[in-house]
Amino acid sequence: MAKVLLCLAHMSGNEMQYIQEAFDTNWVVPLGPNVNAFEKDLEAMCGEGKRVVALSSGTAAIHLAMVNLGVTRGDEVICQSMTFSASANPIVYQGATPVFVDSEERSWNMDANLLEDAIKQRIAVTGRKPKAIVPVYLYGMPAYIDDIMEVANRYEIPVIEDSAEGFGSRWKGRVVGTIGRFGIMSFNGNKMITTSGGGALICPDDETARRTLFFATQSREPVPYYLHKEIGYNYRMSNICAGIGRGQMTILDEHLAHHRHLCDVYVSLLKDVEGITVHVNPDERFDSNCWLNTVLIDPVTSGTDCERVMEALAAADIESRPLWKPMHTQPVFAGAPALVNGVSERLFSMGLCLPSGPWVSDDDAARVVDVMLSTRR
Repeated sequence: MAKVLLCLAHMSGNEMQYIQEAFDTNWVVPLGPNVNAFEKDLEAMCGEGKRVVALSSGTAAIHLAMVNLGVTRGDEVICQSMTFSASANPIVYQGATPVFVDSEERSWNMDANLLEDAIKQRIAVTGRKPKAIVPVYLYGMPAYIDDIMEVANRYEIPVIEDSAEGFGSRWKGRVVGTIGRFGIMSFNGNKMITTSGGGALICPDDETARRTLFFATQSREPVPYYLHKEIGYNYRMSNICAGIGRGQMTILDEHLAHHRHLCDVYVSLLKDVEGITVHVNPDERFDSNCWLNTVLIDPVTSGTDCERVMEALAAADIESRPLWKPMHTQPVFAGAPALVNGVSERLFSMGLCLPSGPWVSDDDAARVVDVMLSTRR
């Protein structure tokens, strides 16, 4: 049997048209017609008058959001603990300190009550409020972003929505990444759509988008010679990669439908299994893209555990992986302030990501579940 991969890129067949145009016009460097058109496609999806700047990665997008907000040495930035390290690393790039906030049970994302506690604590300790707040849409699931925004607005702290995993997800009908000051997109090879590697920053207005492009192209001043008054970065997306993105946008709806369908398949197959729970939209306000479908395996009631299941899946040539290890438990961030409630550590101990990409069939999902259930004692 063929190996079942976690989430493999799927081409539409239209990508080569745009790539060939780039070669035919010898426009294979950063910037170019494909980049411009891809940005327009993304802006049309976002709506709300947002501007989008295509970049080399989602990490670059988070970093430039920090740069735009003036995050610098001595500042603190609140970041969701349950996430990939790319959410937090750009804080350190700027010489600032991450302050980690734990999750709530339903969405698995930032707990708004703990967020307010963290803000109050940091003001009491440092005499200054944090410079920004970075909630994350874990595995595509929206956060309770209204509650987070209410707290953020009350303290006048800008929000950077890390929607790198949430491309196509919506909260109360709004595209995630369009609610805070900035939003992050990622087009890594395993994301909902790919540009082989790349990302984008959702900006509130033309001027912010212009500044973002300025920083992404080495902060070169608009004069005939090379003049630099600010530190810049080589973060622009290539015209070739943007051509892949344009082709991918033509099948975005198909990808979203398939990922959500697989979630329904996993729910159906596991609905009568005690102790194994698929993570689904908590209520009608949530519309997850189901980027990676995830389960919690209770070792007490399920008769198995994550380690046994992962080993069995690997032996059956099926790829899976644990949930993100919380940032407040990572050695690289030892000593960083954190407000925790135990939720993210419990999720990490019990959670597993299952194959979810466009190449995963219903039969593959059934095979995944059969192997999982075979591990029960």
